[in-house]
Amino acid sequence: MRGKIALLMIGLVMGFADVFARDIQSDTINTTSEEKIDVKKNQWFESIQIRGYAQLRYNGLFETNPDLQCAQCDRSWGGETNGFFFRRIRLIFYGQVHEKVYFYIQPDLASGGSNLAQIRDAYFDLGLDDKQEFRLRIGQSKVPFGFENLQSSQNRIPLDRHDGLNSAVANERDIGVMFYYAPSEIRKRFNYLVSSGLKGSGDYGVFGFGVYNGQTANMPELNDNMHVVTRLTYPFLLKSGQFIEGSLQGYTGDFVIQRNQLTDMDQTEFKEYRYGASFVMYPQPFGIQAEYNRGRGPEFNPETMDVEDAPLEGGYVMANYYLKKGKDLFIPFTRYHFYQGGKKHELDATRHRVKELEIGVEWQPNKNFELVTMYTISDRTFENSLNPNNRQVGSLLRLQAQVNF
Repeated sequence: MRGKIALLMIGLVMGFADVFARDIQSDTINTTSEEKIDVKKNQWFESIQIRGYAQLRYNGLFETNPDLQCAQCDRSWGGETNGFFFRRIRLIFYGQVHEKVYFYIQPDLASGGSNLAQIRDAYFDLGLDDKQEFRLRIGQSKVPFGFENLQSSQNRIPLDRHDGLNSAVANERDIGVMFYYAPSEIRKRFNYLVSSGLKGSGDYGVFGFGVYNGQTANMPELNDNMHVVTRLTYPFLLKSGQFIEGSLQGYTGDFVIQRNQLTDMDQTEFKEYRYGASFVMYPQPFGIQAEYNRGRGPEFNPETMDVEDAPLEGGYVMANYYLKKGKDLFIPFTRYHFYQGGKKHELDATRHRVKELEIGVEWQPNKNFELVTMYTISDRTFENSLNPNNRQVGSLLRLQAQVNF
């Protein structure tokens, strides 16, 4: 299986030997005319640019239950150590080092709350036609499944991604090869939805298809099967100037879970699949965002104390509003999300039952600083063989300061 896929990818690259890399920065990059580089007039090292952002959080205000936690969301949430916490410190190196090659490397200097460095993205893009409407992305990058998963944390309004779709791919990334297609006009539209401050997801094509390891980013591959993902999305521009985006996406593959030695170790590999839809009405000034997915995957069963194949579903709906007061931008928002299923990347594919309401506001006095205040009301069940009866209910006020540079 791997050999056939590898031969297919090699054939694609060789078949398009005369390639052109993109000139429209995508993914999490906000391209402006000043950022475009004429690589013909520069040495490759003169084309490399750097930008980034940092997020500092405090979750210890009005906390009603210290046992209420979400390790995938934020390791500083809950427990006895509710001090100041660097959630992210990202440095992004990118550039058109050759007219045929664009690269993007993003380490995080605050991984896991321990202020240790870890690679988030490391890929290069190859354009496959003169208009750069077809391209291959090779390396570690985001898996095109879900709008909020693809949206940069630098742009997302709520502090964390919702459990429903984010449980599909921990850290949203994996190593593989992705193919993206979008007409030039629509690539510019994707870019505008980010650079204008409307908090788009970036340019991942109108159509995307890819193969990737499946064990998620920075984890070794543990089986002989690759995951396959595909996505269709389109940002409509209405006569009124309103942007509306709709997406359909799905993936399938085999995942190897981490099991407690005390449970049945006979089965560690499980088939999984998901399919889902996304809808975004961009805030101009009122916005609505919603996503939902269903599927099957491994999940811990506290009654049998074993991991089983089980159905899953989850999603969210969010409303927000852009309010301009002089040079200040205020974005009040509220989001409700839920999830019912296992989290495959956690011990024993931990069983989760999540219902959560968030109410908050983001304040931007200028483009380089943001402050988010968010009140969270949560009902979370997360159970595995080490803690088979664990439902936690509570609320807390959360703060985040973000600097963009």
